[in-house]
Amino acid sequence: MEANPQLKHVILYTDGACSGNPGPGGWAAVLSYGGHQKELSGSMGSTTNNRMELFAVISGLGALKTRCRVSVYSDSTYVVDAINQHWLDSWIKKNWKNAEGDPVANQDLWKLLLIILKKHEVTFYKVKGHADDALNNRCDELARAAIKEYRQRNQDLFPEGNE
Repeated sequence: MEANPQLKHVILYTDGACSGNPGPGGWAAVLSYGGHQKELSGSMGSTTNNRMELFAVISGLGALKTRCRVSVYSDSTYVVDAINQHWLDSWIKKNWKNAEGDPVANQDLWKLLLIILKKHEVTFYKVKGHADDALNNRCDELARAAIKEYRQRNQDLFPEGNE
């Protein structure tokens, strides 16, 4: 499908992080359009890195108020390959079962992402994590800061020294 040049082209960088897997997690998204940037981030209690990676994409796309053409940049092979390698299409055809016949993990978030993807023209790009990509690194900083903030707000759950 050819991209619609009349739509605003938004650049979306995302990242998720987890302290333990499962453990407290953080997610972040940086949206760029027309020389402006918007940073989003948040945290959750007991979660996984993959859930945070997915939630970052969902949150970034969900922040858009109008239909846009979006380039999503993520260091998550899980997210990018699920879209670009058509794993998601296969899971749907197999009634949400993976190649081994087991239920697909994180179905709730994948289903939510599918709804949001219908609202926009979205292309996913894989970036190397912890490399020279400033916006990917910024997302990583924001996601890790969200975990730290979560831990500080919930100190009674995390004895000192238990990172």
